[in-house]
Amino acid sequence: MTAPRFSIGIDLGTTHCALAYTDMSASDGEKTSHGVLDIPQLTAPGAVEAQPLLPSFLYLPHSDELAPGELGLPWSSEQRDIVGELARSRGATTPIRLVSSAKSWLCHPGVDRRAAILPSDAPEEVARVSPLDASVRYLTHMREAWDYAHPDAPFNQQDVTVTIPASFDPAARELTAEAARAAGYDSLTLLEEPQSALYNWIQASQGRWRKEVQTGDIILVIDVGGGTSDFSLIAVVEREGNLELHRVAVGEHILLGGDNMDLTLAHVVARKLAANGTQLDPWQMRALAYACRAAKENLLSDSDVQTMPIVVASRGSKLIGGSIRTDLTREEVTAVILEGFFPQVDASARPAIRTRAALTQLGLPFAQDAAVTRHLAAFLARQVAALDELEGFAGRADPGAGFLHPTAVLFNGGVFKSGILADRTIATVNSWLAAENAQPARLLTGADLDLAVARGAAYYGYVRRGRGVRIRGGTARAFYVAVESAMPAIPGMEPPVQALCVAPFGMEEGTEAELQTQEFGLVVGEPVHFRFFGSSTRRQDQIGTMLDYWQPDELQELDEIQATLPTEGRQPGEVVQVRLHAKVTEAGTLELSAVPRSGEERWKVEFDVRGQPTQ
Repeated sequence: MTAPRFSIGIDLGTTHCALAYTDMSASDGEKTSHGVLDIPQLTAPGAVEAQPLLPSFLYLPHSDELAPGELGLPWSSEQRDIVGELARSRGATTPIRLVSSAKSWLCHPGVDRRAAILPSDAPEEVARVSPLDASVRYLTHMREAWDYAHPDAPFNQQDVTVTIPASFDPAARELTAEAARAAGYDSLTLLEEPQSALYNWIQASQGRWRKEVQTGDIILVIDVGGGTSDFSLIAVVEREGNLELHRVAVGEHILLGGDNMDLTLAHVVARKLAANGTQLDPWQMRALAYACRAAKENLLSDSDVQTMPIVVASRGSKLIGGSIRTDLTREEVTAVILEGFFPQVDASARPAIRTRAALTQLGLPFAQDAAVTRHLAAFLARQVAALDELEGFAGRADPGAGFLHPTAVLFNGGVFKSGILADRTIATVNSWLAAENAQPARLLTGADLDLAVARGAAYYGYVRRGRGVRIRGGTARAFYVAVESAMPAIPGMEPPVQALCVAPFGMEEGTEAELQTQEFGLVVGEPVHFRFFGSSTRRQDQIGTMLDYWQPDELQELDEIQATLPTEGRQPGEVVQVRLHAKVTEAGTLELSAVPRSGEERWKVEFDVRGQPTQ
């Protein structure tokens, strides 16, 4: 097989997808030939336009809703559903048929992500799809768009990188990889979005990045997109006379982003309408949230627009024109978004945790506190010791610091297209630094916030072939498996559990390790459960480290896998002596294998949600 000509980067976003590419045959060092694919998509029934962004929306039309031929795309005369711009606009008026935030559902451990559950509030007569299937459809659309535009360079012969939030746990990573494989992505690597944004900044600088950062810099990447908030820390070190970038920390997965802001504005508008005697039902509230998105983007931009009209379809016949109309002002939007989502708080602020009701609707596990700045303060405080063991940083940090001090900030995500929000965030961070007598962090500029992730992913594929500048880091967390202690039965007491480190922090992709000296008992032939933990703070643990106890904020429990391992000729319930073998795949997912002392069997348990682990 010939070497791929293109490195393709795919941003599988919560609200938008994008595809960028680097022509590896026409690139040299840090000077690259690159571009963005304009993706053909339906913008109206029967109308196709190519746009750089593919909205991450899937519309499931009624069988009689559109005329024959109105769903045709350049590579297919007919589709069963709609992806992209028309899906978003059509769904604004008929939200019960619209699938949105599939990416957030894909990482939700509280639901079956392979089950047809979306749209979550659709009536019985509306066909549903799974979060996995919706992701497959977005990825398939981009593959088909590429093949249509590049018949001489088929997609499945290129190097492909798909981005994910840095905070995705191993199960969500594996599900994303599975969706990509189902969409025909034969050569696949996963890359964290904040890293991708920094790769884009490096690529766009054409080599000037070395003059903008220096040894000892700590770059804070703040990524607030449509559905999530992601934080990463990347340190600049010098090795053999060259600058290197090392990712040293990532934040927790926070479902908090532009979608929350749209819904907040919808409630502001609904209260205005209620004061004038107009009550909206849940159907209209969803439509109102979509209307507020466009208004928010216009009013928070740097333009002179002061007022945007808001129009929602009426459910009755008494209103003139069949719609409800009002206005949203720049002053209202600024006050609500700035004070609600980016308040100026102290570095000691932490996200509020409220007492929850015993019963709740099934839905996404959104963050309880809407303040991005409070989540950011908590992240920097947790990572205060993140650089203690990094070469060149030992002893440099202020021992009295209450949080890790960044020296530079890079923004990513569509939310920060608003200069108002970016300015508030950098001002807040710098107020924290000033309070601890530290130098202010400087802003790294020049990124295209809509396309940075896709562009950076395309550049990363080029870097993986030994060119350009690579960010080092490996796994963003240390991972552990629970080991149940052997002890006599005690009434009312579960056997204590230890946590065994199977993948240390920073384990590189494509590497594997085996616990040579430790053996464990593996139960086969009967139902068992595997418990996994992750830690973003325990950097000193190595493979084989066994924890008897830990603080609640040190380890976070991940998805539990329930399974019955095949007996392979043994008796059900037999305990087989095994060694454990861990591997971080090239795609960035983590596999754990159990190898018996004797015999050729190998039981492989992936960090995913499959009903049966594979042998």
